[in-house]
Amino acid sequence: MKNYYRSLLTPLALLLTAMAACTRQENKPASPTTPAAAADSVAVTAESKSHALTGEVIAVTPERSAVLVHHEEIPGYMPAMTMEFIVTPADLARLKEGQRLRARLTYDEKNELHLEDIELIDTVKEREVKAAAATLRQDTAMRGKGAYREIGETVPQFSLYNQDGEVVSINRFRGRVIVMNFIYTRCPIATMCPASTLRMMALQHAAKAKGITDLELVSITLDPVYDTPSVLKNYADVRGIDSANFTFLTGPENAVRDLLHQFGVIVEPGENFLKHTLSTLLIDGQGKIIHRVDGTTWKPDDFLRRLPAHPPAAK
Repeated sequence: MKNYYRSLLTPLALLLTAMAACTRQENKPASPTTPAAAADSVAVTAESKSHALTGEVIAVTPERSAVLVHHEEIPGYMPAMTMEFIVTPADLARLKEGQRLRARLTYDEKNELHLEDIELIDTVKEREVKAAAATLRQDTAMRGKGAYREIGETVPQFSLYNQDGEVVSINRFRGRVIVMNFIYTRCPIATMCPASTLRMMALQHAAKAKGITDLELVSITLDPVYDTPSVLKNYADVRGIDSANFTFLTGPENAVRDLLHQFGVIVEPGENFLKHTLSTLLIDGQGKIIHRVDGTTWKPDDFLRRLPAHPPAAK
């Protein structure tokens, strides 16, 4: 019974004490039924000119500098449909019928639809990540109201994409200590996600200075629809983050939602903003949660003193 009530009260307490509004550009729902209607809908949604898109190339039309793509639903913006998009000459040369892709849907002053930042999807990797997401969904459902993972419990099994587009399983870090947090790249509140990332970077530097070599830092996005691998890579590169032991993860929205539920992180999207709590977890080499701090007020020493000590490397 203790775990049951804790599972109900802990997220509520976090929400009341750590909730903050992080602005996120989101369009009002549109319901186009044809490419022409879709173009019209894009023209009137001036709040944002960019949307993450996943789909399959149906045809390539070089004479129109375009590709025909059947894309999946863009939540809150457009249902699944087949549409034509203008692409760059370089993308036109490499795209082929049947390829799966992730891209950024944009439009210009003529209301012409474009695809930018195109990433080709490895279908083998995609199946692996989707299978892991289905297993995680089943695990979350079976745990029910007790899905929240207490300190002392083992983290769930999951696989997501890292910033390089590679599939990363939580098992990859087995035998290494993990510090894990949850952020999203468009968070504009300096005391929220940006502060959390800065603390992770400071912890990385401090651990390195002390000769700690078995530490992994992992940041899971709260906004997987927007935060594709390339977006996460740019986020890390702009900040000069050493990716040797600092991994950013994204993947299917349902998988991320299940992880947030199991780790007690609350996300409440609203119109033009995203409210969420922040948590940073310390996970030992056997995958057991051994420490947790909510919010962004923690200091690197909060975690550093709990890490296994190692003597400096011999010169």
